[in-house]
Amino acid sequence: MVTWGGVVSVLTVTVLTVSLAYADEGGGGKAGSEFLLLVQIALLIGVGRGLGEVMQRMGQPSVIGELLAGLVLGPSLFGWIWPSAQVAIFPHDPAQKAMLDGIAQFGILLLLLLTGMEIDLKLVRKVGRPAVTISLFGIVLPFTCGFALGEFMPEGLLPRPEARLVAALFLGTALSISSIKIVAVVVREMNFMRRNVGQIIVASAIIDDTLGWIIIAVIFSLASQGSIDLASISKALLGTIAFLVFSFTLGRRLVFQLIRLANDHLVSASPVVTVILLLMSTMALITHLIGVHTVLGAFITGVLVGESPILTKQIDERLRGLIASLFMPVFFGLAGLGTDLTKLGSPELLLFTAALIVIASVGKFTGALAGGAAGGLTRRESLALASGMNARGSTEVIIASIGLSMGVLTQNLFSMIVTMAILTTLAMPPMLRGALARLPPRREEQDRLDREEFEDKGFVGNLERLLLAVDDGGNAELAAKVAGWLAAPRALPTTVFQVDPHLHAAESSETIVKEAARQGGVHGEIDVTTRVPEPKLRTTLREVVADEARKGFDLLLIGLSPVLTADGRFSGPLQELAAGFEGPLALVQAADSGHGTLLTGDLRILVPVSGSGVSRRGAEVAIAIARVRAARLHLIYVSTTRDQGTRRGTTDGAQERASQVLRETAAIAARYELAVTTRVHASAAPERAILQEIDTAGADLVVLGVDRLQGETLDFGSVAAAVLARSRVPVLLVSTEANQAASRPSTTKP
Repeated sequence: MVTWGGVVSVLTVTVLTVSLAYADEGGGGKAGSEFLLLVQIALLIGVGRGLGEVMQRMGQPSVIGELLAGLVLGPSLFGWIWPSAQVAIFPHDPAQKAMLDGIAQFGILLLLLLTGMEIDLKLVRKVGRPAVTISLFGIVLPFTCGFALGEFMPEGLLPRPEARLVAALFLGTALSISSIKIVAVVVREMNFMRRNVGQIIVASAIIDDTLGWIIIAVIFSLASQGSIDLASISKALLGTIAFLVFSFTLGRRLVFQLIRLANDHLVSASPVVTVILLLMSTMALITHLIGVHTVLGAFITGVLVGESPILTKQIDERLRGLIASLFMPVFFGLAGLGTDLTKLGSPELLLFTAALIVIASVGKFTGALAGGAAGGLTRRESLALASGMNARGSTEVIIASIGLSMGVLTQNLFSMIVTMAILTTLAMPPMLRGALARLPPRREEQDRLDREEFEDKGFVGNLERLLLAVDDGGNAELAAKVAGWLAAPRALPTTVFQVDPHLHAAESSETIVKEAARQGGVHGEIDVTTRVPEPKLRTTLREVVADEARKGFDLLLIGLSPVLTADGRFSGPLQELAAGFEGPLALVQAADSGHGTLLTGDLRILVPVSGSGVSRRGAEVAIAIARVRAARLHLIYVSTTRDQGTRRGTTDGAQERASQVLRETAAIAARYELAVTTRVHASAAPERAILQEIDTAGADLVVLGVDRLQGETLDFGSVAAAVLARSRVPVLLVSTEANQAASRPSTTKP
């Protein structure tokens, strides 16, 4: 059987053979050789990805394998065993090194972009005080130790002894920052990302990273001057503050709008990724112009892109594949190539390297312990946090590479920092696993974990964007309210699609959506846009909505009047809308009995359940609305004659099934502390039982999960049709199955 390791070995040997033959023919002497560049990239990718696979199988982050690949191919091993061959493949020619370094430098920006996309600012706000205290203590103590070490380090380790202050500041910063990427990967692999302690660890690392890059940016300005220049430092500080303020106010909105415009209006391949790369480059250039390092601009771009409410999963997948396959192994491999462990063999350098590792570990561990105690955590929780915060990993290597390129670090000091990063990262996973294994969740935490697991697997929890189709009828008002209630918890962006271009319904519906979202306690105002088809276009409504749906909507909510024609069929416009949308859809029908308002007072929602998938997802939508409206739920299970059969054993089985389905649905609602009542109707037609229960339970709204039946016309079955035709209260039908008959292509990719 062919293995990944075997493939890598064969390719690596092949590349080495070809490159050495090329060098023997004298080709290696050519400055800036594209051939040699391809050889270098191929070796770094092949060996880096191969060792990364090995490290992952050993429970270590893959980035360690990529760093080790550089050590293997560099002077530490390959150059030690066969110096002439190593120099032939990785020559010291400045032009050749510049070509590979250019790829690595752009890779730094992409790595920081990806790191920023993994930042969850809501998580930081959620855990609050513990994360802040742990991060501050965890930065201040190791920073102080690193700065002191820098002040007393031998002059031989300094590139410029007269600039000792800058080197000491840089060393203090390098020792104080944790790697959010490594921390998040280990916590996620252990399924602790949703645990309280896991969230605090990741949030603390987020604060560490953010503060660290700001500090590095300012130190870069200081290093550029060569001495303390108050005017330049003030310019860098004020420029950084202004940049951050703009980024997290107007910039946040601008990034979202640009992503949406690219996705919705550009037809070229991968327009969203193109826009993101342009944004990253622009913001990196801005930070350079204000006198700080470009990495800050790339990092903040990633944070803003990660906060964009649409298409984040697709964007992440596209960018992550390119970065992980090319730029990460090249950059981290190049860092390993620049690390010569053979030069650390002297007693003095070995002693200083050991001191660096001890100070970094003890400082970070002690600081995190103190921060955990100050944040009100238990001793075991503080130990777990301290274990997790000690990993330096990729962040440390990026910082060291920046310091080397700035002339702040010597080659020996760079090698020491990379060694420290590798060893602390290798030690972190087993320490954290051991600490977290001794922290079983408390009852309230377990309840939250169960609730969040349900949401992750559910239908509503995976919605990212809503499409609301309306006219100027009463159903449009109710549909807009439902859209606002569904959008409220996570501020989902919503597009209002006005079916008839001659109407003026969209503006009213947009206002209702926003008002309903505010009623649901949305944080800030959700983004609601309006789409009105051009009246002169000779296209069908089906084609228009299909074109709109290509922009990536997860649910079409229809509010048209009338819903049904006189013969009981769905109206023509509604049929066309449904035919043009491939994904899940919902439609509402208001009532003439005053129940259409649903804005004030108590609300009771009737939810028929049967245990089927569509029934469960319909109940999930009802629960989502009830959470926003603090409504009461009334669950009804209809046991038909077919369910019960003629024998007593079968009857008992049907009753048990009814009880089980109701218990399961009620348990889900209870997770959100919703009031629930239940009822079983035996030997009844489902539509009759539902209509009867509307009066008996005093329901104000019926939410019914339905199947979309195959055929040329829209059909949800006889039960749904009867409830729509005869209900005296509003009805919301929810169909979460894809429309196989729709001709719409797959949604736009980033």
